[in-house]
Amino acid sequence: MSLAGTLYNLVLKRTSTFTVAVLACAFMFERGFDMASDKIFDSINKGKQWKDIKHKYEN
Repeated sequence: MSLAGTLYNLVLKRTSTFTVAVLACAFMFERGFDMASDKIFDSINKGKQWKDIKHKYEN
């Protein structure tokens, strides 16, 4: 059995498993995209954010 056949039998054959797979992939993509965009934003704005300068103002 090929990879496509195995994928079909495990995920795509039933609507419920297909729906769960789509929701799981959407959740993982959202988390990964959010983490990547936060890292990019932090690297662009390094030294300008409160977390970088709060030691100057706290006792």
